[in-house]
Amino acid sequence: MNRTLTCAPLTAEAFAPFGDVLECAGPPDRLINAGLCGRFHDRARMEFGPDGRAGLSLFNAEARSLPYTLDLLEQHPEGSQAFVPMTPAPFLVTVAPDEGGQPGTPSAFLTAPYQGINLHRGTWHGVLTPLSAPGIFAVVDRIGETPNLHEVLLDPPYLVVS
Repeated sequence: MNRTLTCAPLTAEAFAPFGDVLECAGPPDRLINAGLCGRFHDRARMEFGPDGRAGLSLFNAEARSLPYTLDLLEQHPEGSQAFVPMTPAPFLVTVAPDEGGQPGTPSAFLTAPYQGINLHRGTWHGVLTPLSAPGIFAVVDRIGETPNLHEVLLDPPYLVVS
């Protein structure tokens, strides 16, 4: 038997406990390049632990659809993880609070075109879930030698609906 999660629009306020919404919304913090470029400055709290560094990777994830079965959550205790879509297509973001080292009740968000996210270090989250192909993302996360992945299977799973 599945439990049901209904997706909410991704907003900075709703997502704040889990991370940062990355988007060019509102007026830029400053103009640069002779006034021809708006800079939305320092929009993510990036964390990489004492033994890591920032890395930029490209991901090409298989497209999924709603309803979606959420049966796995993971967390990265040593570093944050930013996902910046390279297409305007929305994607599904699933997150959960930490409850004593285990995921609590998850939340589901649908991004708007050109929104990305930065997951704070230790945030429980689902796998990268683009809702159309191609699912290409630029990802900034921790590169290091120490373990940085915990996974938990959800039983029963959640059914995520729009």
